[in-house]
Amino acid sequence: MNSAHRIQSPTRSIAVRYLLSAVVIASATIPAAADAQKDKPVVMDKLVVAETKTHTLFMGTDIAVNLGKDLFPVRGVIGSSWIIDVNGEEKVVSARQAPLNLKITPSLKLTDVLATVAGYKNQRAYSFANDPSVRLTRGLDEVASMNADLLATASNAQHIADTEANKALGIMGTLAESDNQFGASALQATAVALGASHYSNPTPPGGWTEATAILFGQQYAATVASAQAGAVAFAQQTSAANLSQAENGEEPGGRLARTGLDAMEVEFEISSAKPLQKPYLVTMTRFHSKGTKPGAVQNLVYAKELRPISAHPTSVQFVEGGFPFDFELVEFQLHVYDHGVEVATTVSSKRVELTRDEAFEYVKIEYIGAHKRDTLPAAPVMGILPADLPRRLTEGKFGETFFVRVSKDGFAGELFADAMCSKKIEDSYLETLVRSIRFNPALDQGKPIEGVASLNLRQLKI
Repeated sequence: MNSAHRIQSPTRSIAVRYLLSAVVIASATIPAAADAQKDKPVVMDKLVVAETKTHTLFMGTDIAVNLGKDLFPVRGVIGSSWIIDVNGEEKVVSARQAPLNLKITPSLKLTDVLATVAGYKNQRAYSFANDPSVRLTRGLDEVASMNADLLATASNAQHIADTEANKALGIMGTLAESDNQFGASALQATAVALGASHYSNPTPPGGWTEATAILFGQQYAATVASAQAGAVAFAQQTSAANLSQAENGEEPGGRLARTGLDAMEVEFEISSAKPLQKPYLVTMTRFHSKGTKPGAVQNLVYAKELRPISAHPTSVQFVEGGFPFDFELVEFQLHVYDHGVEVATTVSSKRVELTRDEAFEYVKIEYIGAHKRDTLPAAPVMGILPADLPRRLTEGKFGETFFVRVSKDGFAGELFADAMCSKKIEDSYLETLVRSIRFNPALDQGKPIEGVASLNLRQLKI
């Protein structure tokens, strides 16, 4: 998996102006009733009102999946799978099927969405399988189960020994092992009781006589007695051995942890004034593996789908595995996206809050810098549209294309119904709406000039 090694600042310097509008209340004279001329004028303190910060400039990251020889931008996350854009269609690519080759590109981004991250914590941790508490719990469960089996086996063996040793039962006591038919204990019990002898034809060479029958009965009784004694001894040994193991087997076996920390634990709360309908997060970790050369850094990218985010804080907590034991953390980044578009957070790198005018200046400088030799018409780029505009568009209003005169600084002028700007439109609602929009200025060989921009409110995306 390829990922970016180091985030670098853009090569082109960007001048961002910070403006403060000062409202100065002129000095006023308060006359006295008796002698107004002798009173000195009272000068009120200057009031400085800061413009509202509406946008955020931050260092973000663009992520694309390399399939074959082509790169496809990531547009979402479902579970552990990436959603990529393939010629306008969404395709799900799972990292479980095969390792993915990702292209990570750091870039400065401007957005009017700022998500608030509170209580942010990230630290090295144990994965679930290597967590000492989990391993301890599992070990204790295994010990408890084993002890229960040992006690049951010991109890059963003692009952068998008691039955076989009961002289009142006589030869029938040997049937106490009849329920022990399966497993290693059954085989061992059979071997102890009966030995490994193979019996030939019991009929004596001269046939059965009274003497041979008596001799055979004596031999059989001796064999049964010997087998019964061996069975009793085996049962008693089995009982004692199992009890001993149960008494000394209260400690879980194995180490509580295989080795050191092998995961990242992340916890925070997130909220956003503008709802995020399909959010997901991406973490990018740079780390040094124990035992590798000094300065050798590896990268690990992790993605997680989130529930919709609103102004009410949502709790996020997860443990990210896949790290080598005892890894050294070099850098950890958290990025949040919505519908494939990255949004700024209060923990974003190199974050700067801007006013609307400052944000427009940045956008305009970027646009002009990217088209140094181009000749292009003016085009809308950002603005705040009225809340009732969607309703008016649904009612069938403003379906036609308008034309706006745009200054070389990107500000809207008069509104016309034709591209030649001969039919002026007199509509106070439209005039207010258009003047709230900022435009990339028209360019002539890369130089800003006055121009005309076409504007269709149904197709407007700013």
